[in-house]
Amino acid sequence: MGVLAGSVLLASAGSFVGRLIVTFCYVYILLILLYVVSTMLPLPYSIWLSRIQRFLYDVCEPYLRLFRRILPAVGPLDLSPFVASLVLVVVASLVSNYV
Repeated sequence: MGVLAGSVLLASAGSFVGRLIVTFCYVYILLILLYVVSTMLPLPYSIWLSRIQRFLYDVCEPYLRLFRRILPAVGPLDLSPFVASLVLVVVASLVSNYV
């Protein structure tokens, strides 16, 4: 394998990883949005809805908890999902500009 072929392969792998990170960020933003909506709406009891809500809680809550420690409370408003999503958008933007 020549030097040129190796650098093309490395660039291709870097591009793939960059696209993977950007996709992960946007999917995680979607999961945060679903989590916020599911906590705000009174949903009827269903075993499947309960499992989905538990999955969303397990996936989103550790990341949101990082921002809840830093952000001050603004009455009944929880700004952590907004700030957490904004951080993910910035990361996705930086990665997409780099790749």
